[in-house]
Amino acid sequence: MLFYAGCLSEQPRASANRGPDWRNASHMNTISSNDMLKPLTKDAIGKDYVSDLSVQDYSKKTPIDGVQLINLNMFIDDGGQLAEIVRLDDSGNLQILPNFKVKQSTFSQMLPGTIKAFHLHYNQEDVWFVIPTDRVLVGLFDARKDSPTYNKTMRFVLGAGRAQALYIPRGVAHGLANVWQKPASMIYFVNQCFNPDEPDEHRLPWNALGDDFWEIKKG
Repeated sequence: MLFYAGCLSEQPRASANRGPDWRNASHMNTISSNDMLKPLTKDAIGKDYVSDLSVQDYSKKTPIDGVQLINLNMFIDDGGQLAEIVRLDDSGNLQILPNFKVKQSTFSQMLPGTIKAFHLHYNQEDVWFVIPTDRVLVGLFDARKDSPTYNKTMRFVLGAGRAQALYIPRGVAHGLANVWQKPASMIYFVNQCFNPDEPDEHRLPWNALGDDFWEIKKG
């Protein structure tokens, strides 16, 4: 109570220092409800800025033919989190992709600043899983000349709090980058064992989609 009374005693002195017109000034700056609801048009924006105005495209993008981004079960409680990565049937096929028979699984870690791009396979197909506490930037483009989405590109983030599996068909060029400040880890599954004598790993330049493709977008 004593502290509360002291706070009240400060208020008159603070008000007195504002000068005789402070109440009128406060009233002049008050925005009416009508002003708040009145819409603006482009004409209300200064000429110094209007030529630079743009609107971000929020429309749903058409994915590359065959590419699938599959949401997985993730359970979170006060003790942490648990995510299911894959389930296999009795034949070794993924339950989320019944025709995908797992032949090999691999762990990979990318240090900050790492770019691994672009690779494509003639026979191998991939399923990627990024640890949900990490994040990587993924880039894909369709190099299959007879595909209905030939030359189509995709760019998105895997991980970042989500448990997802990314299926990449053969012939789709793929890459990823760690453009953040901590290492990022992933596990991926393939339907062909790696053969160092005849590797089904064909590479294209890391900047095939432009030098700025792997940069964080500004604005």
